Amino acid sequence: MRSYRIFSHLAKVLQHNSVKTSTLVGRVQIGWPLISLPVTLSFDGVEGKWGQRLKSYLQKPIQAFIPGPIMGDTSENTSKLDSQTASNQAPVSQDDSKPTERMQTLQEHLTQRTDEHNEEQSRQNTQEPSEASAACSSGQPNTKVQKTEPQDRDGASSEQPHKTHLFVEVADHQWPIVYSTEYNIGFLGMEKLHPFDSGKWGKVFQFLREEGMLSEATIVRPLEATEADLLVVHSSSYINSLRWSITVAGITEVPPVALLPNFVVQKKVLKPLRTQTGGTILAAKLAMERGWAINVGGGFHHCSSDRGGGFCAYADITLSIKFLLELGLIKKAMIVDLDAHQGNGHARDFMDMMDKVYIMDVYNRNIYPHDGFAKRGIRRKVELDFFTGDEEYLDKVYNHLKKALEEFEPDIIVYNAGTDCLEGDPLGALSITAEGIKNRDQIVFEFAKKERDKPIPVLMVTSGGYQRNNARIIADSILNLRQKGLIGCQAAEEHQAKRKKKTGSSGSPSSPESATTPSSGASSPTSPTSGEPRRGLLDWFKR
Repeated sequence: MRSYRIFSHLAKVLQHNSVKTSTLVGRVQIGWPLISLPVTLSFDGVEGKWGQRLKSYLQKPIQAFIPGPIMGDTSENTSKLDSQTASNQAPVSQDDSKPTERMQTLQEHLTQRTDEHNEEQSRQNTQEPSEASAACSSGQPNTKVQKTEPQDRDGASSEQPHKTHLFVEVADHQWPIVYSTEYNIGFLGMEKLHPFDSGKWGKVFQFLREEGMLSEATIVRPLEATEADLLVVHSSSYINSLRWSITVAGITEVPPVALLPNFVVQKKVLKPLRTQTGGTILAAKLAMERGWAINVGGGFHHCSSDRGGGFCAYADITLSIKFLLELGLIKKAMIVDLDAHQGNGHARDFMDMMDKVYIMDVYNRNIYPHDGFAKRGIRRKVELDFFTGDEEYLDKVYNHLKKALEEFEPDIIVYNAGTDCLEGDPLGALSITAEGIKNRDQIVFEFAKKERDKPIPVLMVTSGGYQRNNARIIADSILNLRQKGLIGCQAAEEHQAKRKKKTGSSGSPSSPESATTPSSGASSPTSPTSGEPRRGLLDWFKR
């Protein structure tokens, strides 16, 4: 009831200052679970010298006055509103009467509330973005982000990249594999109301750690994408819509989320997704520096600049490409979307940039999202029927990817490696085996690494997958890529081996040579359908 009492107190202050009531639109949370209700307070006119100043405040959203936990209220917004309002106020003459004690109380509370945020922003603005290590790269130089103001799609745009803190320093001994414990979603068991395994990202890391490939010291930990980062692609109106729990409930397809106070939704649902988005942006730059990178999360391909859906609240794939374009690291990109669902989000975003962004999408035509308009943004559309199996699926992936790379020469491949095409998936409705998914991922990396004079950097994100065994399959596929020499990091392998030797742990990871050298016939990929050993999957398809 705190916010309601403060709102009542505000009304009394306005009456005390001779402000006639009329319409002021705002939002107030009343009771538990802090239901967000629209509230109106209006004014027909103002009297007194302080009336004009109050009127300028009244024309702004009510959260500028209310210090309680309000749906959609953030300290950043409050600070912006207060500074914008102050700049619009007329100067007060020396003989103006002083504000009342109640008005002073409100102003002091507002100032106290925003001080901490302003100090944090000031610290961020003085920090230089750090350079990532290129120990496992092909020798491309690191690139700093130029310092400019963030741009909003609703306002004037700029070709200059904005300042960001997402490009953290990466040591030589760290794999270009991005993961954070902040990726995982969980609150009172509500995450179980959606078939999506909201803890699969942590399970993938755990499996890779158990296999001796990764450790806490060799993983790259991303930071949460800020609002300024998101505004590179998203409109401010869309970002503001996420401050309503009912909007997030629709995007995540978990109706009870609508009943939660938005500050809980922001922390328990949206913050993990923002962190994964930051991970995809960071992984994109790592891929350009080291030749490949994997974000254990991400792949929110149903979200576009102004709309979300299908458990996708932020357009991380679009953002990663836009950041690379802004930095001047690429001129053209290819999206290879092999999630079972149509990737309608990035298709909408790049519909006017098809000369720079080529999209190949292989999906089940009979399932969500049925976005006919977004299909116009797909250069190579491969539609599948229910329960398509390994042989047909892998054949189409191989042939269409080959033709796509003949038509378009990208500077990077963004690979959306969803595992919801796995047989038994309740939403994907395809029949691809676990071995088929491993071979599919290998095909993409082989095309990028082995079939051309100059390898193409690959950014892989894990996207959808709605079964409890998806995490194991993703981990096995990454281990397979490492075994085949398609991914590797010598410094990370050596660091992990020294660590095991020092601690005297039993078992050891694969030798650095086997992890970084292309394998011979004895350890080569198998046939995607018969299990027959081959020199490589591409050789198998050629035969």
